[in-house]
Amino acid sequence: METFEHKTENESETWELAHQIASKLKPGDVLTLEGDLGAGKTTFTKGIAKGLGINQVVNSPTFTIIKEYQGDIPLYHMDVYRLDDESEELGLEEYFEGDGVSVIEWPTRITEQLPEERLDIQVAYRSEHERSFILMPRGDRYIELCKELEKK
Repeated sequence: METFEHKTENESETWELAHQIASKLKPGDVLTLEGDLGAGKTTFTKGIAKGLGINQVVNSPTFTIIKEYQGDIPLYHMDVYRLDDESEELGLEEYFEGDGVSVIEWPTRITEQLPEERLDIQVAYRSEHERSFILMPRGDRYIELCKELEKK
């Protein structure tokens, strides 16, 4: 699998990367975010939200599992860390195939339910302000999206 790495040196650069990705997203797109606590998954999601025209405060849906935000394109922000067997009852596939963009934190908890085509993103903490984002596209659409990002 082809991967693409982007490094950011501060929160502003993380938001800019997320905004660039958001500008290429369309309804039904799925992004997964994997990384340790404090790595920057929610900060990245805030940048995606801003890029989708969402002006609401975005925070981690740790206890609610899914938060929905309305913008130019809806955002479905999921934190599935606390899920066990009840994930099938949440109807996640309806979100994945819906009219918005799904961003999923801790996707390894629901691997079997994830769509085959998606953009997996590994977020790594490098220092207090520096982060590394490894983009792993699954499917032609996401490969093209990553290649477009490389041109900038």
